[in-house]
Amino acid sequence: MNVDLHCHSNVSDGALAPADVARRAARAGVQVWALTDHDELGGLAEAHEAAVAEGMRFVPGVEISVTWRGSTVHVVGLRIDPANATLTGGLEQVRGGRAQRARLIAAELASAGIPGALEGALERAENAAMVGRTHFARFLVDGGFVADMRDAFRRYLVPGKPGFVPHRWAELADAVRWIRAAGGQAVLAHPGRYGFSAGALDSLLQEFCGAGGAAIEVVTGSHSPAQARHFAAIAHQYALAASRGSDFHGPAEGAEFGSLPPLDPALRPVWQHWTF
Repeated sequence: MNVDLHCHSNVSDGALAPADVARRAARAGVQVWALTDHDELGGLAEAHEAAVAEGMRFVPGVEISVTWRGSTVHVVGLRIDPANATLTGGLEQVRGGRAQRARLIAAELASAGIPGALEGALERAENAAMVGRTHFARFLVDGGFVADMRDAFRRYLVPGKPGFVPHRWAELADAVRWIRAAGGQAVLAHPGRYGFSAGALDSLLQEFCGAGGAAIEVVTGSHSPAQARHFAAIAHQYALAASRGSDFHGPAEGAEFGSLPPLDPALRPVWQHWTF
């Protein structure tokens, strides 16, 4: 079964509308599909309708931004109830600081000789309340300041670079609690991206599991084959289910639907006991 449980629309930082993302996933052969916009549930109804029209099984999801020991990590929630008050209230808190952070990022970029970044980022954000680093990266690419999205992050939008502004997101335990309150399963997203030491990763996973985390992304767009094997072993070690998702954001912006290898059959997939 072709399952993709991590992607984004322009309701957060993706390039395409939810229905267009659904159609793109279906054309790539995806059979079970989740939309997991950052800290935002506003695209789920459109995505659900389009997924059903395309013959896909739809999984309502979200990706929550978390601050853990000064670093940003992400927790995906799958099979959540979008109307749950605990989840919607928590996400509203998380979204609250984005506008101020965007102004600070623009000021940093202006100091580095790149004016007009706030206006440029907002022009590329379908939902102004969700403006974030990806929108600034698209502005930098379109303006010719960098070669591509990866270059934009590497040169300007990561810690230690002139356009990076730290932000305090949700607490890890709170993010997992909100997902569970909404009837969902919490998945640690793309763990290979964080660059944690073995000791730090162990601490993160201990806290995640202790809070009620259910799964870890093993196969995802930013994981190499070696990382997929490593996190398959981690899933076994911590008795976590395994998830799979492209983390699709837009055409030519990283992994595409249909491009991922399958999960190792020895793993316990997060969807093992789902019914639709």
